[in-house]
Amino acid sequence: MRHRSVADLMTPTAVGVQRGTPFKEIARLLKEFDISAVPVVDEAERPVGVVSEADLLRKRSSGSGANTAADLMTSPAITAQTEWSVVRAARVMRGRQVKRLPVVDAAGRLIGILSRSDLLQLFLRRDHAIQEEILEDVLTRTLGLSPSSLTVEVTDGLVTLSGTVGRRSLVPIVLRLCQSVDGVVDVVNRLDYQQDDVSVGAEPATER
Repeated sequence: MRHRSVADLMTPTAVGVQRGTPFKEIARLLKEFDISAVPVVDEAERPVGVVSEADLLRKRSSGSGANTAADLMTSPAITAQTEWSVVRAARVMRGRQVKRLPVVDAAGRLIGILSRSDLLQLFLRRDHAIQEEILEDVLTRTLGLSPSSLTVEVTDGLVTLSGTVGRRSLVPIVLRLCQSVDGVVDVVNRLDYQQDDVSVGAEPATER
């Protein structure tokens, strides 16, 4: 089971500007490419900041006289690498409270950009692809369960699990792994078990 990577979802040809790019040129680029922000790069094409529509509006309305990308940008740039999982990228976005991440290569050069709208593509995965990953990767390869004993139904990303597993303590593990599959919106649990290996009054065992 493998989460999609930043390389899978990023926009590979990011538009970048230099520190000296003027206000009006940045505004023109945002409109021309229908984007809400643009990375600022140095002479080696390494991101040093980001200028967003909000930066343009805020700096202009403040009358601060900010006229170049260097004056307008939010710095330093919070970047991502192509091999990152989308889960890691999403956590960085949330933790740093940013809406997009410039993507860099091994030398730190700008090669793309990942936005929150790119991450939403995960939830556009076809139901059949989600069902297949759960059956083959989660149930069979990871947990060693027989797919014939379980039924996996997926409708608009909502997964319904039914059937019987050997031990009660396995149920929360199955649920958690299914919830971690890219594109899953939620999981409905209708699983039964053959053996109750959880002590009375205790929480079901969880995967460590």
